[in-house]
Amino acid sequence: MAWQHDCAKCDEPSIGLSGSFICMTARRVQPPTPAEVTNLLRAVIDPELGDNIVDLGMATGVTVSEDGLVTIGVKLTIKGCPLRVQIKNDVESRVTTHPGVSKVKIEWGEMDADERTAVMTRARWNAKENAPATQIPLNTRILAIASGKGGVGKSSVTVNLAAALANQGFTVGVLDADIWGFSVPRMLNMSDRLEAKLITGSEKPKMIPNERIVGKGVLKVVSTGMLVEDESTALMWRGLMLTKAVEQFLKDVHWGELDYLLIDMPPGTGDVQMGLARMLPRTDLIIVTTPAVSAQKVAIRAADMARRSFLRIAGVIENMSAFTCEHGTSYQLFGQGGGQNLANEIGAELLGQIPIESDVSHGSDNGEPVAISGAGFAAEVFRDIAKKIISQTVPGNEMAGCSARMLETVALALGEKPKK
Repeated sequence: MAWQHDCAKCDEPSIGLSGSFICMTARRVQPPTPAEVTNLLRAVIDPELGDNIVDLGMATGVTVSEDGLVTIGVKLTIKGCPLRVQIKNDVESRVTTHPGVSKVKIEWGEMDADERTAVMTRARWNAKENAPATQIPLNTRILAIASGKGGVGKSSVTVNLAAALANQGFTVGVLDADIWGFSVPRMLNMSDRLEAKLITGSEKPKMIPNERIVGKGVLKVVSTGMLVEDESTALMWRGLMLTKAVEQFLKDVHWGELDYLLIDMPPGTGDVQMGLARMLPRTDLIIVTTPAVSAQKVAIRAADMARRSFLRIAGVIENMSAFTCEHGTSYQLFGQGGGQNLANEIGAELLGQIPIESDVSHGSDNGEPVAISGAGFAAEVFRDIAKKIISQTVPGNEMAGCSARMLETVALALGEKPKK
């Protein structure tokens, strides 16, 4: 039982209790109920997971004794959690705000594997639901081109798909998120440095993507290769800096209107991938693999990362599927069936199989993607995949029925100038 002294100044005699003195005019305050303590604990946020310890399942139980002693069970994700002291201080400071609490005792525990999985799943879901604002328009369809390992031709697939989509009349952004291994500028023959300009409505200048007209459409490209002196410059950045660079490309670049944004991801499932899932939770993933079993098995990890981050897997592309010589004989240089096997295993569609052709590498080296004007089979496959993306896999957002477009149509019909 705790004591509450209401008067601001009192000369009444006091009595001693457990080494302390209580004013004779003080009144007894009932201790809190376990439900009240639980509600107070909802204000304790795990700074790493971004949610309160109750909803995360970290607060495992509350007991309250008659003398106001509150005992709270708290499970940490790992025994040596570096945030233990902060969580302890936050729990004590929050719970002791109740006047009926005399003391707080925390009984620490460690989560098992299933509990940790549940906590991380909730944390990823919260990140998806509370994504930060970016400069990417809400009606833009976002495709991350990913792979489990390097060397499968992911960047080549990215630029050729982007070029094929632009050739269909779309405005397509290309974000080169492979910060260390940037190659998009060379593949698109776009080496000009990025410039920043003050945009109307913005308090500070924004970077402007470099643009290239392709057929009836436009490519808007941003890459760290457009920030360094030349493409041989090494970027020796740690993981946090890589994530911050991608965040800057999403927040501090004036992308303007985009139909599609293609992101050339670095290989693997590291900081950049997790950061992207947090900042752009509406992203669809296309996984690139080769026919080789080793590449297929590694690519499964990219699919697992996507699912854990609540990202949709739009499909699989098998690159370097076969080489056909001038006599018409095909050779499976890297094995066969890897793309289809991967698609079957993760429950996704195999969007296409791109053969090995010298025109593909020649076009990439010279900044002219084969998908733009190439005449070989590989060029046709890229175009077919782009058409499938447009019509089935990730169709562009149709805005004709939205309120803004409807009002614009009415204004035009009445001879009025639509409001911007």
